[in-house]
Amino acid sequence: MTMNTELTAATEVSAVEPRKSRKNNPEKTRENILQEAIVEFVQQGLSGARVDAIAERIHTSKRMIYYYFGSKEQLYVEVLEKLYGEIRSTENRLHLAELAPVDAIRRLVEFTFDHHDRNVDFVRIVSIENIHNAEFVKRSDAIKAMNNTILDSLSEILRRGAEEGVFRAGLDALDVHLLISSFCFYRVSNRHTFGEIFQIDLPDEGIKQRHREMICESVLRYLQA
Repeated sequence: MTMNTELTAATEVSAVEPRKSRKNNPEKTRENILQEAIVEFVQQGLSGARVDAIAERIHTSKRMIYYYFGSKEQLYVEVLEKLYGEIRSTENRLHLAELAPVDAIRRLVEFTFDHHDRNVDFVRIVSIENIHNAEFVKRSDAIKAMNNTILDSLSEILRRGAEEGVFRAGLDALDVHLLISSFCFYRVSNRHTFGEIFQIDLPDEGIKQRHREMICESVLRYLQA
């Protein structure tokens, strides 16, 4: 068979073989939509966010977004679930049960501080949801369930600490969680107003590390017997 004949035969075979279509990846599509939705909700809030703008960012159609999420409000709920899920799932990988109680609290505080500092979008979305009086958190059983895990973990740490005599007895896990979250959340949510009023650069690395240590020590002093 000559070279020309071989090329002709190969062309004929390729012409009759069906072209392989690109496989759809629904999970990747959903994730892309969620990532761009976070940007849109953070920048515009729930009321100002536009599904059209999200679609434009990922070069898809508004119909595709509605296909996956049903409505803008449901997309917003799933953004909340994603962001809460990320912090809770990472907490579960801290192996707090394997640490001594004081070390476990210190690791949890440092993680919470760093997570809030590095994930400003989480802080902003939570602030937006508070403007809406937690209306959309109320719609999600998943958010309530996943947030119970941190209380279970804290309860166990506090119990061990009381038994070992390093923490006082009768501490409530929800109170401790509120204390840690308040310290770490406020310095991010109010960094611009606080920084301008008191002329302090909260994102400065030196100031940030000082506050990180201060929060750890403050929480531990509250817990200690």
